[in-house]
Amino acid sequence: MNENIIKEFSDIQDELLPKVKLENTIRKEEIQSIAGVDLAYWDADGKAYGTCCIVVVDYRTEEVTEKVYSYGEITVPYIPGFLAFRELPLIIEAVHKLTKLPDLYMFDGNGYLHYRHMGIATHASFFLNKPTIGVAKSYLKIKDTDFIMPGDEAGCYTDIVIDNEVYGRTLRTTKNVKPIFVSCGNWIDLDTSTDIVLNCINKESRLPVPVRLADLETHKVRKELSK
Repeated sequence: MNENIIKEFSDIQDELLPKVKLENTIRKEEIQSIAGVDLAYWDADGKAYGTCCIVVVDYRTEEVTEKVYSYGEITVPYIPGFLAFRELPLIIEAVHKLTKLPDLYMFDGNGYLHYRHMGIATHASFFLNKPTIGVAKSYLKIKDTDFIMPGDEAGCYTDIVIDNEVYGRTLRTTKNVKPIFVSCGNWIDLDTSTDIVLNCINKESRLPVPVRLADLETHKVRKELSK
């Protein structure tokens, strides 16, 4: 069964990939709100469940302007490289609950930094019709290529280059703290993605505020729903 699913999923990714544009469709000065997106899972009665939490923050003040979540049974199996198909239904459902759409979505996960350049931040962009950025806490190793550790100052970075192509960036957001991994989702370039991520860092975490708050919210909602 998985072989048929993998073929179907691969075909969809192959169809979407030529439509990915790693160039800006919005100016940084125009951004007013950013949504952080994260998901969490749990098992109950032999079934898998998930929740998607979206936290929208004001880009300049970091004030939370809206929080929504969706949840439900997960019916798509976990297949490495095709996580987006498992997560998209809950993401789309949560987005539909927003009263006002943000200017940009920032995902707790990868975008272009993916075996097939189709991490959740990239794949989801086609359903959100907004620029997206992927921010991962750990490195998804691709083609046996390791990342190079950046210097130990906030703002230092090294690009992750595989087969002469830049997939993403290892970014130090806080001195003496592990780096994070930033990649374009869609309709934005890597330098702009990096600048936006750094502008969303405060003293509370190495993660940008929208992603950190979405991550905290998923833990809270999962705890409530899985009682």
